[in-house]
Amino acid sequence: MKRKGITAFVLMIMLFLAGACAQKQDEQPGYAYKVYYINSDETAIFSSEYSTREEDQEALLKELLEQLGTVPEKLEYKAPVSGAVKLRSYTINKDQLVLDFEESYRSQSATTEVLTRAAIVRTLTQVKGIQYVSFQINSEPLTDALGSLVGVMNADLFIDNEGNEINTYERVKLTLYLANEEGNKLTTVTRSVVYNSNIPMERLILEQLIAGPLEGEKAYPTMNQNTKIVSVNVKDGTCYVNFDNTFLTQTCPVSSEVTIYSITNSLAEQPGINKVQISINGDANVNYKENINLSTFFERNLGLLE
Repeated sequence: MKRKGITAFVLMIMLFLAGACAQKQDEQPGYAYKVYYINSDETAIFSSEYSTREEDQEALLKELLEQLGTVPEKLEYKAPVSGAVKLRSYTINKDQLVLDFEESYRSQSATTEVLTRAAIVRTLTQVKGIQYVSFQINSEPLTDALGSLVGVMNADLFIDNEGNEINTYERVKLTLYLANEEGNKLTTVTRSVVYNSNIPMERLILEQLIAGPLEGEKAYPTMNQNTKIVSVNVKDGTCYVNFDNTFLTQTCPVSSEVTIYSITNSLAEQPGINKVQISINGDANVNYKENINLSTFFERNLGLLE
């Protein structure tokens, strides 16, 4: 009788532990992702956190695409993959996701279409192994409202648009100066960027330089990609650029002149900017790589072009 009691007690403990483990497993939140939606006025995108335990790339993509087509009950947002935006198919080519939509995709207004792309791209590039997304309409590459090919996109293409008004949303072509393969000369890159015009153009240029070359651009970075912009402003034809001290830690095999004139030449492409002064946390009396004093007012130097 005593042995039966002990056995029953042991079984009860085992059942309790099994239940506790199962409960603990159910409580595990999994991986958190931001799913982006369009607000009801179609003027901005906002994100909602979504948790899943899925780790398989293709299964996760399907799950997130389903979320992009379904708005949470408590959110007064529009699902980007709904209505006129009907997905026909998708394929994965290395680190690029190709989404093919039906012809009705073109019926969106120009501003809504930009928001749709922003929401989809920013959501799906969170999936491990997916760095770029491209859109097609009936297997043909997507063109924008101006008739230009949209091309390959990543999250960085959509600058500071979360929560901002779409009526100031624009596409701009920037001429940037990046490094050649040897790091001793500059090469020009023309890049089309969708951005919120609340951002000063000079800050946008610096952000693009810090990000470095995009896929397909035959150029190399000129700056430490961890560099932070403390401030940037233009006064009397001079652009004053204030970086944090990460700027001084050079991670790119380029000459000091290439870095300085990558910044100067790119900014000088803008009307009203003739000179550039760079400071570190507000201090311009700093030597960059020991041979260039940043208190100098730098002017455009096309002699470094290869």
